Amino acid sequence: MSAQIVFVHGIRTSATMWRSQVAFLEERGYGCTTIDLPGHGSRMREDFTLHEALHTIDVAVREAAVRGPVVLVGHSMGGLLCLAYVGGAQQPPVAGLIAASCTSLPRGAGLRAYRLFARAVDALPDRGMWLTLRMLEATIPLETRSDFAAGGYALDTQDAALRSLAALDIAAALPRITIPLWFVNGQYDQLRLNESLFRRLAPHAELIIVPRTTHLVTAMRPQIFNAVLQLAIVTVEQGTSTS
Repeated sequence: MSAQIVFVHGIRTSATMWRSQVAFLEERGYGCTTIDLPGHGSRMREDFTLHEALHTIDVAVREAAVRGPVVLVGHSMGGLLCLAYVGGAQQPPVAGLIAASCTSLPRGAGLRAYRLFARAVDALPDRGMWLTLRMLEATIPLETRSDFAAGGYALDTQDAALRSLAALDIAAALPRITIPLWFVNGQYDQLRLNESLFRRLAPHAELIIVPRTTHLVTAMRPQIFNAVLQLAIVTVEQGTSTS
């Protein structure tokens, strides 16, 4: 059975952020699922709660696991949710995990500063969308630039989602993760704050730093991120065939 990939997007964006990865996998015949978390994308009208977010991931994983071993992939908030999900008490049917741009504990001064920054941007004219577009134009290749916005930006959900993340006990979850695990960070990602701690708590994990890349690593250097996907798929499929 071939690997099945389940993608979990980051805050504000939606399932469309994975378009480059989906195209890469479909060209190679791999099955994949991209979900929208509550309050995002096609579910913009819903309230964000941790319970519903984790339930959404669980439903997608269990449906995919019927077809083959699951590689779970999360970016930013999605990465934190995936770490909490896999490192929880339920031992879900996940064979490998890629956690991108999320090696920072979602609590304390760092989280407060991020929420203050997000609120300040939201208070700008047009809710700061002109600034977001300028940043994307300056950093993201043309072929992937529209992927983050294609499903809409969950501006009304952002603060509630950030506040909810403080309830995640990532430090407790990490040591419980025994499956193959990859941390993928951009060289200049601001969420590398607790990278060393994450490595100590999950010593078997591999850390991949993508040069000349910031937080939006999946879109800035899609070829490299897709190579990490291929690595995870091969690792999981080899592990399944020998077990």
